[in-house]
Amino acid sequence: MAQEDGALDGLVRKRIRALRVAQGWSLEELATRANLSQSSLSRIENGQRRLALDQLVTLARALDTTLDQLVESAADDVVVSPMIDGAHGLMRWAIKGDPGMSVMRRRMTDPPPDNPARMRAHPGREWLLVLSGTAILMLGHRRFRIETNQAAEFPTMMPHAIGAEGGPCEILGIFDRDARRGHQRDAGETGEDDGVRGPRE
Repeated sequence: MAQEDGALDGLVRKRIRALRVAQGWSLEELATRANLSQSSLSRIENGQRRLALDQLVTLARALDTTLDQLVESAADDVVVSPMIDGAHGLMRWAIKGDPGMSVMRRRMTDPPPDNPARMRAHPGREWLLVLSGTAILMLGHRRFRIETNQAAEFPTMMPHAIGAEGGPCEILGIFDRDARRGHQRDAGETGEDDGVRGPRE
């Protein structure tokens, strides 16, 4: 346990220095912003002074971060495997740093629905990247053609649907918490595709 505490202590000190350097600040500048002496800050970064909670709170604020982020332990589980829904050609990853977000990869073969009633609207935002093929995004009364390596971002309160054009299409999508919940509700209520012709979550 003491070894783990020592590792976290060292990580926090390195993080303080790295954040300071990333801002382009000298020891003197961060010390001034954090209301510390330059020598105190130097000893904190170099491990020659005990880390005090009140100083960490002040340093986090000065570095434009939070105390939680400043003292977050090193992640052991860096590599994340996807949840696979083979029936719908869907792979989904959770984002541990923000459990409300999710990433999905989807292969589509059908065009977007012709019937506007099958377009969905719900709170949130979505971002998608076309990995291969060509996608058609129906957004309100507009139609967008999205080629390989092009991306789209839109508020999901706008009625929307997406599908493939001229053959299979593969997309990578990022959903915020509200958008993900919206798709879960749509899939649950209709028992059909979720309007994005993609993720049924």
